[in-house]
Parts: sequence; C-alpha cells; structure tokens
Amino acid sequence: MSKTILITGAGSGLGQGTAIGLARKGHKVIAAVENWPQVSGLLATAKEAGVDLEVTKLDLLSKDDRETVFRKYGNSVDILVNNAATGETGPIAEVPVDRIRRVFEVNVFSTLEFAQPFARLFAQKARGKIVFTSSIAGFSTFKYLGPYVASKHALEPIVQLMRDEMEGTGVQIATINPGPFRTGFNDRMYDTLDQWYDPEKHFTPEGPIRDVQQLFAGDELQLDPQPMIDFMVDLIPQDNHKFRNVFPEHFVGNVKAYQDSLWTKDM
Repeated sequence: MSKTILITGAGSGLGQGTAIGLARKGHKVIAAVENWPQVSGLLATAKEAGVDLEVTKLDLLSKDDRETVFRKYGNSVDILVNNAATGETGPIAEVPVDRIRRVFEVNVFSTLEFAQPFARLFAQKARGKIVFTSSIAGFSTFKYLGPYVASKHALEPIVQLMRDEMEGTGVQIATINPGPFRTGFNDRMYDTLDQWYDPEKHFTPEGPIRDVQQLFAGDELQLDPQPMIDFMVDLIPQDNHKFRNVFPEHFVGNVKAYQDSLWTKDM
C-alpha cells in the first residue's frame, strides 16, 4: 500500500538514497532538504533517477521553515522520518561549547520541535508513524566524536519516552541506528575540526585525533551505504517492526558488549 512519507535530511547521503528508493517503491515522498541549492540538486537527481519527488526546503533551525512545512504537508503525511543531522569532532574538553550547542540544536531540540506537531496530529487521527534516524553512537562512545555522540545519546531516551508515553494512541515510534557508512557525512564532520583546533594552542595531542579521523573517515571502517539505504526503504513503510533497528545487525553484539563493560570500568 502506497504511503505519504516526509523525510528530512534528504539532500545527501542516506536520506537522499532513501527518499529516491521509497519513491521507486511507489510511495509519495516529500523530501526535505536544508537549503535552496539542495532543492535544485535533488530535483535534478530525482529526474535523472526517473522518480517523482516533492522537494521542499527545511532548515531545522528555522521556526518559519518548520511551521511552513508542517502547515503545507502535515495533514497528508502518514510517516515522518526525522533523518537530518549534523556533527562536530574533537576532544570534548576543548571543543568550543557553541559548536556542541549547535549540534544539539539540530540533532535534538529542533528535531523534537519539528516532530511534536506531527505527534499531536497523528494522535488526533489515532494513526501515523514517526521514525528517528539515530546511530549506534546513541548507545556507545567513540573518542573525539563527543558532540555528535552526546547528541545521539540525548535523542535516544527522548524517542524511547515518546514511544512509551504515546502507547495506545495508535501512533508508532521507532529508531533506525546505522553504523558507519561511506556517505561523506563522517568526512565533513571531521572537516569541522580544522576550523578551530590548533595543535600548538590546544593541549590534546594531534596524533590520536588524526588516528581516529583516519578510522572513521577512511575506507577501512566505513561501509557501502546501499545496503543501509535498502534496509531503510524496506523498514520505513512497514506497519509492524521492532522499536530499535540497528544495521548492520552484527553491531548489536558490539554495542551490548560495550555497555556491559561500563559496569566494571575503572575511573
């Protein structure tokens, strides 16, 4: 059955691939992107792919954008996919707090602020679904990825509480938790480090930071994004599935082992 799906963060990466994939499956997709050049770019990409997409501008930090998108599309949407995100890197003891604050504004506060009117409308209709793209970083930690990791840790209980508190309303709530994929997101996240970090001024040595950068923004750890996109395209329209959806599945064991280790770790 065809559904109307609004997905944020569709200007690139997993969001763009998922928007196009869902449209190929016959769903009506409203693809929200951050700025006007991305609107033009995605329309051209969709035309080249031979799919119909409704593309709209949505800067999550803009109250006007959030309200305009909800007013225009809210009543027609069956599924909201909160996929937009940003990130910063660097040693948490030295990352400028304004940079951390902006990550939380996008990944947590504005994401929730955008979702709330849909949650209210879906509850009134006694149907609807809200999916949040989180990350395996939502329940594990990685050195020098503190701002992003912390924002996803904050998002996880918000979504869990929304699910528990809306139980019985007819509204479904779920997370998708991707591992590291080669979409360019990790690479751009590490680009932010060079905007403020100076090894001659900051006390954290550069070497370990660059080692982690090479791991998370290099080819060794990052995976082909297509299987992740296929997973999202298959899962999002489903009427019944688990609340938490980690992919690739082998990361489930890694995350559980990490969380268990915290109970015995010394200071």
